Parts: sequence; C-alpha cells; structure tokens
Amino acid sequence: MKHDGVAFRILSVLMAVAMTVSCSVSRFIPEDEYLLNDVKIKTKEKAISTTSMNGYVQQHPNSRWFSVLKVPMLPYLMSGTDSTKRINRFLQRVGEAPVIYDQQKAFKTRSNMEAAVRNMGYLQANVDLKEKKSRFKLNVLYDIQPGPRYRVASIDQRIADPMVKAIIDSASATSKLSVGMPFDLNELEAERSRINALLRNKGYYLFNKEYIRFEADTTLGDNQVDLLMLVDNVRTASESQDALHRRFRIGKVHLTSDSTAGNYVRGNVLRVKNAIEEGELYNDRHVQETYSNLSALGAVMNSTVEILPNAEDSSRVDARVSVLTNKRHSLNTELEGTNSAGDFGAALVFSYQNKNIFHGSELLSAKIRGAFEAIRGLEGYENQNYIEYSAELSLAFPDFKFPGVNRDFRRSSHAVSEVSVMFDSQNRPEFHRRVVTGAWRYRWSQKNRQRQHRIDLLDLNYVYMPWISRTFREVYLENVTSRNAILRYNYEDLFIMKWGYSFNYSSQPLTGAMGNYGTNAYSVRFNVESSGNLLYGFTRLFDTHKNKEGQFTLFNIAYAQYVKGDFDFSKSFRFTSENSLSLHLGFGVAYPYGNSSILPYEKRYFSGGANSVRGWSVRGLGPGSFKGADGRIDFINQTGDIKLDMNLEYRTHLFWVVDGAAFIDAGNIWTIRNYADQPGGQFRIEKFWRQIAASYGLGIRLNFNYFILRLDGGMKAVNPAYSDARHHFPIIHPRFKRDFALHFAVGLPF
Repeated sequence: MKHDGVAFRILSVLMAVAMTVSCSVSRFIPEDEYLLNDVKIKTKEKAISTTSMNGYVQQHPNSRWFSVLKVPMLPYLMSGTDSTKRINRFLQRVGEAPVIYDQQKAFKTRSNMEAAVRNMGYLQANVDLKEKKSRFKLNVLYDIQPGPRYRVASIDQRIADPMVKAIIDSASATSKLSVGMPFDLNELEAERSRINALLRNKGYYLFNKEYIRFEADTTLGDNQVDLLMLVDNVRTASESQDALHRRFRIGKVHLTSDSTAGNYVRGNVLRVKNAIEEGELYNDRHVQETYSNLSALGAVMNSTVEILPNAEDSSRVDARVSVLTNKRHSLNTELEGTNSAGDFGAALVFSYQNKNIFHGSELLSAKIRGAFEAIRGLEGYENQNYIEYSAELSLAFPDFKFPGVNRDFRRSSHAVSEVSVMFDSQNRPEFHRRVVTGAWRYRWSQKNRQRQHRIDLLDLNYVYMPWISRTFREVYLENVTSRNAILRYNYEDLFIMKWGYSFNYSSQPLTGAMGNYGTNAYSVRFNVESSGNLLYGFTRLFDTHKNKEGQFTLFNIAYAQYVKGDFDFSKSFRFTSENSLSLHLGFGVAYPYGNSSILPYEKRYFSGGANSVRGWSVRGLGPGSFKGADGRIDFINQTGDIKLDMNLEYRTHLFWVVDGAAFIDAGNIWTIRNYADQPGGQFRIEKFWRQIAASYGLGIRLNFNYFILRLDGGMKAVNPAYSDARHHFPIIHPRFKRDFALHFAVGLPF
C-alpha cells in the first residue's frame, strides 16, 4: 500500500505538470490555429528512405530531449506576454517558441516530396497530406504512395564532337548508367557532373554541363524507358553552324606574393605549391589543388587563381596565381589555474609565433611556461612548494623535407616537416626532475584531410633525476617492505629513443568545427611506436656496459625498449538534426622487452577520467581487480600495459547552445606481467571479462560549434576492485559519495 501511495503521488505530479504545460502552450496559440505537435512520413516502398524524405519537410515541430520530451520549449512557456520585461525577453530567447502549423508550408512540403519521389523513377507517385487535430494541437502525416518504378530499357548517345566522344568513351567504365537501372533523375544529374568534370580536366576550359542533356521515351509500356544522352556543340550566333568545343593548354603562369612590411612568400615555395604547369592541358583539378595547397600555408591569408586569355595564342590560357599574406608575428599570454589533491597553484605561459620566418611559410613557435603550486601537509619532507618551468622551441616547414619525394606527391598532399626541442624542470619536496626532449617528425594528408598520417622519425627523451629526498628514497625506493619496482624504475635516469607511425581516417572531411556530431560518420585511428631496438642492437654488438639491474646503458643511462600499438574506432548515427547516437571502441597494448621489464611511466595506460570510463576519476581504475590502499587512488600502481575502452553515448540538443548526453562506459587496464605491487592486475584470458568496469551517467555541453565545453557526471555500475556483490555491483547498491565522479573537459569524449 505504501508503494502504491508513492506511485500515485508521482503520477499526480506528472499529470499536474502536463496540465500546466498544456495550459501554458495554449496561451501562445492564436485562435483558429494549431500547435504543430508531430510530423511523420510513411511509405511501404523500402527503396524510399523516410530519413532522406525528412529533408524536404519545411516545418518541424518543437525539438525534443532524447526524441521524447519537448523541454526546450518550457523556458518560452514560462515567460509572460509583456515583452518590455527583461526576464520575459530572456526566457523567450533561450527557449523555443511554439511552432504554429502553417498549411502553406505543408502543401509545399507535399509538392517537393512528390517531385523528389518522381525523380527517383516513380513517375506516378503521389503524396497524401493527412492532418489530425486535437484541441489546439495538430499532427501531420505525409503518406507516400510511389506506384511502379520505371527502369532504363536502353541507353544511346549522340555526341557531335568526335574528340569529345572519344574522351567520354574512354572513361565509360566510371559511368553509373546501365541498362536495367531505375530511371533516377539524380543519377542522370550525377552523370552530367561526371562528364563535365572529365572534359574540364582534359583541357575543355569553356565546357559546362549545360551542353549535356538527356531525352527519355516513356511510351514503351511496362514501365520501361529508352534513354538518349546528347552532348551538343558550341552554339554561336555569328556562324552558320555550331562549332566544335575548343581545347586549351596553359600558356604563361604568373606567381606573385604581396610584400606588405617585407612579409612575402618566396617564389620557389609558390612554385612547389602550384599545380598549374605551362604547356599542360587546362585541368580544373589542378586549379583546385593549387587553392588547397596555398590555403594550407600558415603564412597565406588569401589566394586567387585567375584564368586569362593568352594574348599571343588563342588555343592557350594564362594563369595568374597570387597570395595575400597573414600577419607575421603573434604573441600570447595564458594564465592557468591548478588544483592537485587540494593544493592550489597557477601557471603562466608566454608563447610567440612567426608564421613566415624564412619567407617560405615556415612556422617558428617558442613557448615559456612557469608554474607554482603551494604544497601543504607533506610530512617528512622539507617545506618546499612545487615549482616548474619549461621552454619549448619548434620549427615547422610546409613541405616533406626528405630526399626522393617526387613533385606530384608534394603538390597533391599537405605536408609538414617539424623539428622541436624542449626542456622541463620540476622541483618538488620529494625530488627534482629534468626532462629534455627532441623530435623530428612528418605529418601529411591528402586533399580534404580525411586521411592523415604522421611519422615520428626520431623522438628522443632524456629524464634526469638530480636530487631525490632522503625520505622519499628510504620509504619508497629502498625500503624492502614498501619499495615498488614500477615506482623505482620511473625515478631513475632514463633515455628513450623511439620512432612511430599514426594514421587517422574520418569519413567526413575535416572542417574545423567540433560541434557538428556528424551524419552516420565514422573515424579510425591507428598508432604504432617502438623504442630502443637500434640502441639494443648496437650495445649488444659491442657488449657495452650493464648496470646493476642487468640493463645495457648509453652514457651510463639505461634506455627503454618496448613496442606499443593503439587502435580506436568511433561511429555516429544521426536520427534527426538534434539527436544522435555515438559508439566508441578503443584498444591498446604495450610490451616491454629486451632492455626493459617495465614500461616508462609516460607510456603506460591509465583508465578513468573524462575520455574513458567516466564513473572513475582519472587514473582511478584498474589494473584488473587491483585497488589502492583503503580504496584510494594510487597513481603509480594504477597503470598498465593493456587498455580497453567501450562507450555508448546518446546526444541531444536541449536549448540555445546547450546540448545533453546520456552515456554508458565500460573498460579497464591490465598488466602483461604479474607485478607483486599490482595484485589482480595481470591480464588473464579466462577472467579478464569479469574485470571489465562499467559506469553510466549524464552530461551537459555548451556547443559553440568550433569548440565544446563539457561537464559529465558518471556513476559506477560494476566495480571489479571488489568481489562481494554489494560492492561489485554499485548499480544495485549505489552510494553517491563513493560512486560518483564529475569531469570537466573541452571537446567531445570521442
């Protein structure tokens, strides 16, 4: 009876809210008009996608949270009708106004949808518009009745220009027209575009697709069509008959750069990026490649390619390529706030960029960073605060600086060659650390940047520990009962020399916008790196010195040897313009061998945090069933050699620039070897699946299109650190203080 009473009260509240909302909506509905409550599209023909037909709908109802609740409209409904009051104007600005049904837009939708279906080959198609009214609300149904689909019985062509005919015939294998195909006007338009691009890439600068047309005979019966493609000659008013299409070659190519305040781009750089060459047939693709190559130069603000008549030869056209340069120098200052385990601090960053240092669009970047953190209550150590300062210098060239790279590759790809050096100094009460890094790498992508590559040809890291406090050394590094092999290894001098390759692919061209969640888009990322093999071969060959741990050394410093690989896949399913589902799978494994039995700390995996299993804080999960002392986070031991992440996230637009998300995360990390300091952390094929953690939660995002601010709250659902059911399944026995984690981040989680 008690439960029935609670259920009754909840139902009463929901009914009251529903009645209040209904009354509020009615205030904004003019007399004899209706709120557009729902729009549906119906058809029995499987070849017609109702999702694609939704694009022809000219009026949609108010947006819903998670495709169910019309919450975005509520702020508007809470406002008053007095527009002079600031609060009313604010509520109406952030909320959605009720959508008033417009029958003329519905008629237009029906007409456009009918035309679209007929263009697909359903020449007898009709779309019925059905309205269902209820008080002040109205539902609309577009019922598509396509009828039979017409198909192509024969294809013929009539091309007046023999040279044009030869070119079209030579590329017939790329045509999508075939006997038996549906009589789809969209496919015919695509064929016109294909032939137009083909000819314009073969020298026909003045050709356009208006010269291409189709004639269809639909009188054959049995829903069959005879198709005739015609390519006309040039129509001229001054000549008695049509003329053949003219084919052009490139005459002179002029390359110019502005020289404002001495800032210009050298001619040899422009020549490398220019894809239009003298004497070649005119090619539209080369013009677009030139635009693309020049826009990738950081020194270039704007570029122009003009095609002009050649004054000496009417069969040639000249090209004038000009660029306008960007502001050369930039200086930025950033202030960061930090909070590590309750110790507050701040960091100040000064950065400088020269986007055209040698007049070849080379990018020189310099950065200086200083950080301070007040450390309190650290027993057994001298009263020192955390102080860090670092300096970084990099130089990027807009080309593939490597011998043997041919010009075709240089002009068809966006490549960057980069060298960088960095020094970082960290002083803590427990230790002082110095890190020196140097890198030589290449990055490149083709055309629309869907495929991106990166090669770290050489990446050097030198870690030097000039001082370790006596307390830290005695308690953590030398004490027989408490020393930790992983910890000790990461507080010794270390040298890493690695190479690596990474590949990124996105099914959508990269536009720079982060807020577009994608339309059924997917991405694949792959990375592999290896360290120490060359050094190991060298030191073994010459049998160089070994330290007391049995490791080969270089300049008395042990070097790391390992191999590491990562794979990442994500895909989105867009249901409407405001609702989508995204899934993600990430897997990585790293294996230390040869000169190393433990991975360097920076190369080890961790789990939890804003981009992983969000029910745990960063570095708070795993490995396996391991848990820190008294359940506390153990930053050193909660790392591993294997990582698995699985995520499912439903994203929806809420109102204004606010989006929401509901997510389920799963995953963990494991070690390859059985380390005494990480009990339960080793990967075992027969039991790893029982150690997969899971969490669920909700998120809020401020979507400004070009960047996203994200706040996610996750709750633990399955905790592998415990074996008893009460703690292993917190989804059944939740405790907010124990199981909740809050994450703030920039950008999407995957």
